[in-house]
Amino acid sequence: MSISAALLTRATSALLAQDCYVCGGASGNATLCAACADELPRLPASCCPVCALPTMDGAICGQCLRESPHYDATVAPFAYAFPIEHLVQALKYQSRLPLAAWFAQALAQRLKPHLNDQAPLHIDCVIPLPLHAQRLKERGYNQAMEIARPLARMLAVPLLAEACLRERHTAPQTSLPWKARGKNVRDAFHCQIDLTGKTVAVVDDVMTTGTTLNEFARTLKKHGAVRVINCVVARTLKQ
Repeated sequence: MSISAALLTRATSALLAQDCYVCGGASGNATLCAACADELPRLPASCCPVCALPTMDGAICGQCLRESPHYDATVAPFAYAFPIEHLVQALKYQSRLPLAAWFAQALAQRLKPHLNDQAPLHIDCVIPLPLHAQRLKERGYNQAMEIARPLARMLAVPLLAEACLRERHTAPQTSLPWKARGKNVRDAFHCQIDLTGKTVAVVDDVMTTGTTLNEFARTLKKHGAVRVINCVVARTLKQ
């Protein structure tokens, strides 16, 4: 390599280099530096297959056994704790859109064991949890859509971006007591297509009580979906 070519390569690398989103240190071309990536609050492999809360030996948790939700499974790579909570909020409220592809990659890696020959799981399409038009106008983008777009590419399945609408402008779930959240999102969604026989992967950033995702799954199944899998970046754990 000539001296001029070597200098050009070094200059290009310097321009492409970025700071770690967590500590601000050098991370090369990665979203996080190696040290911060090693400390992420990853969920254990042994989680409830329905709601993704940690359980003994990966068994279905008592809550899901007592009252089966409308969704069939949940996949989440991280617990909603530091620093993931800050990264999610940076995407959601600070327009840090490059984080969406990083979240999608983490989801794709978490899905891999479920998509292999030993434990086959077929996904027909990806649908992002929709935002109401008013909130979409205020924010300018739907963070679930930003994550769903690269995830659909990684899974090589269709992204049904316009399949569903959020018809009612509801209060944010985080502002309400847990018992009020079901009523808040009741009949909030509308599906515009026939999903008969399809397994749908629903993408969102965080799953807290699962109430919103449960209502959305109910809507999808009313329109023919046979299986609904929540694909969320982070799962809030019970205190």
